[in-house]
Amino acid sequence: MTIRALRTLLAIERHGSFAAAGKAVGLSTSAVSLQVRDLERHLQATLFDRAGRLPRLTTAGHAAIARAREIVRLYDELPASLAAGDAIAGTLMLGAIPTTLTGFLPEALGRLHRRHPRLRVRLVAGLSAELAAGVERGELDAALTTEPMERLPPDLAWTEVSREKLAVIAPPGARGRDDKALLESHPLIRFNRRAWAGRLIDAELRRRGIAVVEGMELDSLEAIARMVKRGLGASVVPARLAALPEAKGLRVVPFGKPPLVRTVGLVSRPGSPRAPLIEALLATLRPT
Repeated sequence: MTIRALRTLLAIERHGSFAAAGKAVGLSTSAVSLQVRDLERHLQATLFDRAGRLPRLTTAGHAAIARAREIVRLYDELPASLAAGDAIAGTLMLGAIPTTLTGFLPEALGRLHRRHPRLRVRLVAGLSAELAAGVERGELDAALTTEPMERLPPDLAWTEVSREKLAVIAPPGARGRDDKALLESHPLIRFNRRAWAGRLIDAELRRRGIAVVEGMELDSLEAIARMVKRGLGASVVPARLAALPEAKGLRVVPFGKPPLVRTVGLVSRPGSPRAPLIEALLATLRPT
């Protein structure tokens, strides 16, 4: 088994066929097939189901892809790691929910770069569940997500890094003595219910018996604020949204007494070879 064979395996997964992978890595289709068969013999597992027109990864194939991605990354980073001596160096694949991108993450990544200039972060945005699945598959080293609504797989861990209160935002001049009145007198502009935060908000609305009229369902806090500002509805969002330019002039009241809190944390794989890089990231994310 060679690094080149693992690169070929990753190319098949990325491009969808042996022929396309061959073009990407500079091999013939037959040479790609030979490398795959050698890998399967070495691993004593069938990596692809070849019954259809295109090869499909088996369960063993998906597991091999995750490990191959990690091995190839470590191999590629070995020269930089040696050059850096004991310093933190390499590339960290980090997932992040969009709300952190306009929140605490940019400042934290700035601190991380100043402390560890040889550490590079490749950022992927997505919803919490999708990002956690990416960590489980080995596509991401870690991911910033809302607190999981269900138990994570046993090989993953979640570490809290931030808490933020939620608030109701309503159009400028909106009438209503409290959050319930505001939400029941305007169409609800929901934060995506596929997101864990959206499900948290939905569960609290149902628990409190707040009767809402469905309006829109959006992913972007900035888009939600603009819709609310145009009088198209009310929404429940992180309270810090009130500080954004898009929210200027909106009516803002706490969501609940005390306000409901959304917790953000880092999903990672304990014992990962990337643990030193993840710990360096956590050190910049945790409150000081």
